[in-house]
Amino acid sequence: MSRTLVTPLRRPPTPARRMPRRRKAVALGNAKAPDALAARLFLLAYDPERGRLVGRSKLGKLLRAAALTDLQLNGNLADDNGRARLTMAAAPSDPVLALVLEDIRAVGPRKWRHWVDRRQRAIVREVRDDLERARMIKVEPHGILGLIPADRITLRHPLVRRQILQSARDTLRPSRLVTRVDLWDAAIVVLAATADLRTVVTKEQRIRHKDRLAQLAVRVGPVVPALKRSLQQSQYSAGG
Repeated sequence: MSRTLVTPLRRPPTPARRMPRRRKAVALGNAKAPDALAARLFLLAYDPERGRLVGRSKLGKLLRAAALTDLQLNGNLADDNGRARLTMAAAPSDPVLALVLEDIRAVGPRKWRHWVDRRQRAIVREVRDDLERARMIKVEPHGILGLIPADRITLRHPLVRRQILQSARDTLRPSRLVTRVDLWDAAIVVLAATADLRTVVTKEQRIRHKDRLAQLAVRVGPVVPALKRSLQQSQYSAGG
């Protein structure tokens, strides 16, 4: 006796969510701008006029927020009711991002602010060393007043920094639709404004473009408010 097989009806596949397109890397001469947001913000935290990094007290939080934003925009992390949740996306090739992602995998889901606050000093050192290996910066040991050990950092390719800065600031131009700007450029300007990194966004620009920055922040994602809360808490603790 033959048996008739009945094939169950299949639901049409859910269309995959389109990830934002990553901009093409820009090469200037023999130098190539780094892809990672944290590396780009490190370069932008360097003040060419002063010849040193600025905003050092906030730099660790800023770079952590940049790495988390990178992972979220790349699809490695998703927002799950205010917590960073791992996805099935392929691991990033960038060593700093890979370390952050591995840390999240080992610890488990936590709120975004938890990850902003974690390993702040370590990420500054990791990003700096990565940029030095890529010959984007030069790091030389020297002593402050001949006693306190420190590092002197100089840019090897100032034009790369200038190009990164221009691309980020272009997102503030009123003629450009907020929905059409590059999300990684928007992330740089929004994170820098949140951390009051004035080598990227001056106080006057922050005031003038307040509404646009808020609109861009919504597009960038959940790390921006987490960074803001973290910085506010640090300021409150310092004042108390």
